[in-house]
Amino acid sequence: MSNKAKANDDEVLNLYKYFLWADSMKTAYENLWDRNIREITPIANLEAEYNLFISYWFGGLYVVIEGWQELNLKDREIDSLLKSPNVNLLRRYRNGVFHFQRDYFDERFMGFLRDGVGRIEWVQILHGEFKRFFAGWSQKHKALIRI
Repeated sequence: MSNKAKANDDEVLNLYKYFLWADSMKTAYENLWDRNIREITPIANLEAEYNLFISYWFGGLYVVIEGWQELNLKDREIDSLLKSPNVNLLRRYRNGVFHFQRDYFDERFMGFLRDGVGRIEWVQILHGEFKRFFAGWSQKHKALIRI
């Protein structure tokens, strides 16, 4: 058991803000994907946008993981997903996104993406569990939420 103090409502609300930012990037990524399918635009033409939204989504989601752990929050489903070695790979991916890398195919990116669909599915599941958690939390704390 950790000796960390329990997070207060303002701290959880602040973490929720970071989740909303990551969620916005996920939505932008999904909207781009939907638009691409409808317009049948070659994916290569949209690579920069895909990389932007997916990278900022993944980087933002890692910030949520970091805050979750720092605030010592608990949820059985989320905590189970956070036992995955994917957490460290996502941390390295985030570092690659927010710190300049000379190599386009830097290992910080490729280490996470190498597994392809499996890791992206893990991110989607984790994101969904955070969404579930914050939806429940926000319902109980409506008076606090001003964002």
